[in-house]
Amino acid sequence: MIPNGEDSDDQLLQRLRHGDEAAFVCLYRRRQGGIFRFVYQMSGSETLAEDLTQEVFLALISDGFGYAADRGTLGGYLYGIARKLLLRHLERERTGVPIGGEAEIDEAVRPGAVDVLADLTRRESIEAVRRAVLALPRRYREAVVLCDLQEMDYAGAAAIIGCAVGTVRSRLHRGRALLAQKLNRADGRAALGGLQVERCLI
Repeated sequence: MIPNGEDSDDQLLQRLRHGDEAAFVCLYRRRQGGIFRFVYQMSGSETLAEDLTQEVFLALISDGFGYAADRGTLGGYLYGIARKLLLRHLERERTGVPIGGEAEIDEAVRPGAVDVLADLTRRESIEAVRRAVLALPRRYREAVVLCDLQEMDYAGAAAIIGCAVGTVRSRLHRGRALLAQKLNRADGRAALGGLQVERCLI
């Protein structure tokens, strides 16, 4: 039976455990975008995000299917793997996180848009938000990326990070404050409004 969009993650994983390749493809298509964005927003490296996204799904099928539904969602489990792989990579590199992303935003101007200056300003705002997020200390960056950019609830973020919900709230509050300071210092624009744009484009 070919999986469809109605199948839950757990149903797809169950089929995958029995060798159903189509279930893996469906699960990959459903979850890879979020994992890629998480790693990219945490690291600023498109290449690293691509590599670690592949590693996350390889780990899913090669670790003996260590996921257990009673301990959380499959999405949370995949984010947890991505986080561990990213931290391991950053630990090996020891060079810190780059301030700028590797990839340029390649967005075509929408049909009918005539205000090139407004489009340029918008692109500069997005890039300023991206740089400010990457410049946050890792513990605050994780909270901002998971809760604001990935739109995850506090409990889901806490499960991925491995801390209490209150800790996530505290880190998110501090991260937003630091982000606001960085953005206001940079160009005086409203700080967190750019997060909505960033979320849409990455």
